[in-house]
Amino acid sequence: MLTIYNTLTKKKESFKPLNPPFVGIYVCGPTVYDDPHLGHAKSYVSFDIIVRFLRASGYRVRYVQNITDVGHLLGETNEGEDRILKKAQLEHLEPVEIAQKYERHYFRDMDALNLERPDISSRATGHIPEMIELIQVLLDKGYAYEVHGNIYFEVSTFSEYGKLSGRKVEDMISGTRIDAMSEKRHPADFALWKKADPEHLMQWNSPWGKGFPGWHLECSVMAQKYLGETIDIHGGGLDNQFPHHECEIAQSEAANGKPFVRYFMHNNMVTLNSQKMSKSLGNFITLTDLFDRYGPMTVRFFILQGHYRSPQDFSDTALEAASKGFNKLRDTVINLKKHVDDGYKSEKQVSGQCAVFRTQFFDAMNNDFSTATALSVLFDLSRFANSAMSGDDLESINYALALFEELGEEILGLQFAKQGDRVEDSAEDALMEIIISMRQKVRAEKNWKEADRIRDLLAVKGISILDGVEGSTWKKAVKN
Repeated sequence: MLTIYNTLTKKKESFKPLNPPFVGIYVCGPTVYDDPHLGHAKSYVSFDIIVRFLRASGYRVRYVQNITDVGHLLGETNEGEDRILKKAQLEHLEPVEIAQKYERHYFRDMDALNLERPDISSRATGHIPEMIELIQVLLDKGYAYEVHGNIYFEVSTFSEYGKLSGRKVEDMISGTRIDAMSEKRHPADFALWKKADPEHLMQWNSPWGKGFPGWHLECSVMAQKYLGETIDIHGGGLDNQFPHHECEIAQSEAANGKPFVRYFMHNNMVTLNSQKMSKSLGNFITLTDLFDRYGPMTVRFFILQGHYRSPQDFSDTALEAASKGFNKLRDTVINLKKHVDDGYKSEKQVSGQCAVFRTQFFDAMNNDFSTATALSVLFDLSRFANSAMSGDDLESINYALALFEELGEEILGLQFAKQGDRVEDSAEDALMEIIISMRQKVRAEKNWKEADRIRDLLAVKGISILDGVEGSTWKKAVKN
């Protein structure tokens, strides 16, 4: 039985979707005004794994992720300038050019990390009519009010506001100075619709004049349109818990009179030297820069080494360790593909020790998606596979490769080899066999100086010779 930590109830719960085997999952997508960074990778790799495992467990998943291309304002209170509009001014481009440019960059980097594309990627700007309809419902029901073309949700009218974050409206109001010039009845009230200045480049007609939607409103509308009034899983970064997700709950449940989300899931942040990594602090690392240094699979493996609910501290040491760990598994898989017979066909039916590994892997993932434990199972499988190859145990070799393909590639999304299902011997393989044979000959003659010279010459070319009791093997340094 799959258990999930529900941020809404602050405990692990057995997962029971509303209409099994269907599972609807909505994850807050990026605001497309800059290049993706390591924090984005942490979030979206985490939810990619969750979606992959749900599907592997037999669920029929609809994965919805939004693209925020308007309405996400600067500042903690989300009352400042639109992020996309500000970037458009800096780059001397139209806002739509900025949004589409960085949306392309986002999918480019997520594809490199081998994320499965969402079933639906919905842009906020494509759902303005639905947003206006939801605002009107909230006005009609007395949860919202209009001031000079701006529409605000009045949090004091929704008694459960704060149930996700644990914050109380009274504390938020009493602890905040009310600006004498403020239009809002209370500081905690949030914008559903903002009136646009004449020079504002992003604005739409509405019953209240020309304007644009609030950021919180967008996700409620798109989640409801594609997944219904009550959705199974809502995911996002921990920093989205308040105010974004709290406001989503308030406006959705006020409008529909039904629970908005059954399971809220929040991934924790990436830190740099124990400090939060973010654009606002100026200490973020773009994925493009990171891929040049380590490669996408190393980054993915690094994220899998932690738990989605735990913070991860970024460092070169941590990424180098992740690279070594991934390389060990990749080398095993490549060698397995060289050993399987011509009749090999990947199957999920395995037996013996491999069946035990599969059970252990699923047990780990069923425990709130414990990817670190799941990886440890793959390392146990790697040791088993290397032993099977040493003994030419063809049945175990086939089972081990099938298991790596199912658990490592399909569920964890690791790309061990990109050349297809089989790794064929190449001219490079043949040449290396000759060189190793020559080196073994001089080693047998105890000509250690010449053996070391051959090894060192290969090392300059990025090829490592690994001497063992059963002979020598070679490995080429590859950017993952």
